[in-house]
Amino acid sequence: MTQTSTRRPAASRPPALLSFADRTAALLSRHLHSDAAGGVVLLLAAAAALLWANSPAQHSYHALWHAMLGFSVGDFQFTQNVHFWVNDVLMTVFFLIVGMEIRREMHSGALAEPRQALLPMLAALGGVAVPALVYIALVPSGADNAVLINGWAIPTATDIAFAVGVLALLGRGLPPALRVFLLTLAIIDDLVAVLIIALFYSGGLQWSMLLIAALGLLGVYGLQALGVRRAWFYVLPGAVLWWGIWQTGAHPTLAGVVLGLITPVHVLQGRESAAPVQRVAASLHPWVTFGIMPLFALANAGVSLQADASNAASTASTATHHIMVAVAAALLIGKPLGVVLMSWLAVRLRICALPPQMRWSHMLLAGLLAGIGFTMAIFIATLAFADSELLNAAKLGVLAASACAAVLGLGLGLLLKRQDRYLQP
Repeated sequence: MTQTSTRRPAASRPPALLSFADRTAALLSRHLHSDAAGGVVLLLAAAAALLWANSPAQHSYHALWHAMLGFSVGDFQFTQNVHFWVNDVLMTVFFLIVGMEIRREMHSGALAEPRQALLPMLAALGGVAVPALVYIALVPSGADNAVLINGWAIPTATDIAFAVGVLALLGRGLPPALRVFLLTLAIIDDLVAVLIIALFYSGGLQWSMLLIAALGLLGVYGLQALGVRRAWFYVLPGAVLWWGIWQTGAHPTLAGVVLGLITPVHVLQGRESAAPVQRVAASLHPWVTFGIMPLFALANAGVSLQADASNAASTASTATHHIMVAVAAALLIGKPLGVVLMSWLAVRLRICALPPQMRWSHMLLAGLLAGIGFTMAIFIATLAFADSELLNAAKLGVLAASACAAVLGLGLGLLLKRQDRYLQP
């Protein structure tokens, strides 16, 4: 006697159950691709890191990221701490997405039309130069403090996911051109940040090791020439490229940017419904947004507030105090000032015009949201300072400024939405 299954096929389920299942699936799908949800998860991960690093279990927090993890193939062994695997390996996937976004925008997006991209491009340059100048002006000079200048690039970066996520939390009611402007500005900002990392934080390069990176790059181009479109086939030559860049002394995450910039943007007729640059980015986006970036925040945002508070109270003029204040002021004040000032000059000189329906108050909102450095700013901080105390001070400055910029941006955004409703006929 056979046992009959109690599970009914989808067609025989009650309409109420089908409706609930469909609504749940649609809700999960929307949230998996939601900028706002990604920003919230990132914020929760940073908060969890801060709580963990300042709890009675703080030793376990530091022990986790310093634990060794590796693999071996025959006589070859590769072992690094967990922090390295997060910051240098997993973040390569994050930079791969950044490279693909830049590639896509250059091909058919906001960066494809020079006149359309000119205003956010100039605004981004202002948002890089002014925060760097503010930082340099606030840290003490002299030979004894030369190492402090290394952090000048920390406040130049914008966290795309967080900035656009905060804007998404405001919902509708703001000019659609504002999101396009902010996204374009953040993408250009990331491109500048990548160039800064390559030029200023990759000292002592072993140029001979570029041959290994070249072999990996040659493998990628070879597969593309053969018409291979499956992403998994590019993992091996991509790993060779990553290894070669790492061996040169440059930061290995630059391999992700290189791979993203050379990802094909054209569709093979009859074989694909979307180009690889779109398909791969879409498949990786949930993993990066809800996995890699929160893990990065959890691994890097855990700063001991008790130790830093006691140090600041006893020696208010220490290097750590100067770094924390300089980073926070550069992000919170320098970033919006640079964005608005450069945009105003461009419009005043009739080089550009404001986007449709945008006022200068909307430009200030874009500048405030650009001051949310978070992921990229913390990442550059880890490259700028080897000393743990200086690094923690820079992280505190980034976290404080990013939180304030997000709160101020939300407040200004809500105010502008009310004004826009009032001004509508």
